[in-house]
Amino acid sequence: MLFQFLGGLGIFLFGIKYMGDGLQRAAGDKLRDILDRFTTNPLMGVLAGIIVTVLIQSSSGTTVITVGLVSAGFMNLRQAIGVIMGANIGTTVTAFIIGIKLGDYALPIIALGAILIFFFKSKKTSHFGQIVFGFGALFYGLELMSGGMKPLRGLEAFHDLTVSMSANPILGVVIGTVFTVIVQSSSATIGILQGLFAEDLINLTAALPVLFGDNIGTTITAVLAAIGASVAARRAAATHVLFNLIGTTIFMILLKPFTLFIAYLQDVLNLNPEMTIAFAHGIFNTTNTLIQLPFIAILAMIVTKLIPGEDSLIEYKAKHLDPHFIEQSPAIALGQAKEEVLRMGQFAVRGLEETNTFLKTKLPKHAETAYQLEDAINNLDRKITDYLVDLATSSLSEHDSEEHSILMDTVRDIERIGDHFENIIELIEYQQANKVKITESAMNDLEEMFNLTISTVRESLQALDHKDKDSARLVVTKEEQIDKMERKLRKQHILRLNEGLCTGQAGIVYVDIISNLERIGDHAVNIAEAVLGERH
Repeated sequence: MLFQFLGGLGIFLFGIKYMGDGLQRAAGDKLRDILDRFTTNPLMGVLAGIIVTVLIQSSSGTTVITVGLVSAGFMNLRQAIGVIMGANIGTTVTAFIIGIKLGDYALPIIALGAILIFFFKSKKTSHFGQIVFGFGALFYGLELMSGGMKPLRGLEAFHDLTVSMSANPILGVVIGTVFTVIVQSSSATIGILQGLFAEDLINLTAALPVLFGDNIGTTITAVLAAIGASVAARRAAATHVLFNLIGTTIFMILLKPFTLFIAYLQDVLNLNPEMTIAFAHGIFNTTNTLIQLPFIAILAMIVTKLIPGEDSLIEYKAKHLDPHFIEQSPAIALGQAKEEVLRMGQFAVRGLEETNTFLKTKLPKHAETAYQLEDAINNLDRKITDYLVDLATSSLSEHDSEEHSILMDTVRDIERIGDHFENIIELIEYQQANKVKITESAMNDLEEMFNLTISTVRESLQALDHKDKDSARLVVTKEEQIDKMERKLRKQHILRLNEGLCTGQAGIVYVDIISNLERIGDHAVNIAEAVLGERH
């Protein structure tokens, strides 16, 4: 009985995950875009949360993506709360799918999915096959679980437990919460609850508190995702917990009328047991969202009080690119674009500093921050380039045209600096994974070259900001020092290699890091030469 139940649960979880992955791939990697673009206000956030959760079949997954976006500064806390509320509604779709009795056709559906995956070359067909296969596996897992639960009817201990749960609804909430925390999928625990209710092993009065507990338990994934993340990300995870706790409290107070209402719906609409639980789940989450939606600002205030602290991460969306200036005043638009380019440059400097800290400490949080900064640089690269392309169509003076051209080149140079520090992070991660040892003297040399490179990039941005030719000339001098240092460090490395002080693997990592730093220096000098009017 236990093996059949656990095996069924495994196949069910695999089915949901596989179906979600297929849907995600079929949709393309548009999920972050949906969340990023459609969260302008809380109501749009709720809709975005519903859409993404339906696509990936996991409210936890949506919440984890949201926590990541908040952590990266692409979304503020109020927007995130809307998405989390929407995710709770979106996850009820799985329960409605389970409510459609397709268990008898599970194996043919799996077979059809397998045919689409293995016998067709097209990626689209393969993704569709994955969705079909996952869909079939979900129902096959449910059938196995249901078969495994049938003998429970004869167990006196289980019968006593359900009686206790009917008499004490809080016990039901605790059981639902704990089980979902263990399984880490509310869809799975609600599927099990649907099975128990269908087999008449649990009555409606006992089932509904378990359902509420399932919703509290599903917040564990977001909580785990937020551990070690930014303050804003921890607040987003706390909101998920708070939202479900408040909803459960409200519905526990109204448990009797809610139970009567669901029983009435079951009779009037002639619902099967699985669909009855699906309706209860859908009504619970939708009503909970409608009740709490007007209080998003208060929820944000509560979690800000609960999790104090300043969030150091910057808002990564473009701040200065107002499209109205392009037509009304191209000169102001150009100034706005320059401000945004300088912000992008500050991200590059900060990314280099985080990379240097990661090299010294090997703490993953510095790599994570640097990756997020690189992500932000890419985002600003697209936004600024589009803005400058639009600006090129307006009538610019000769001086402004020259400035426009410099900014276009500078954006490309800063974006490449981001690519190079990302390369360095990957090299350090390779060093860690393969336990490659770099000698102390080599690390000291890297530290010196890193500091010189960072100050060169910083100086080039200073030159661009103030059109400062002295700063620009200093950048050219420093870049020559970087080139000399690179040649010197390569020679020193060969000497260490000949003396057997370092390995070939360490040499590859070391030489590639100094090579990337030298290329960063080249991009800094490009910016400086533009200021000096010596662009190539």
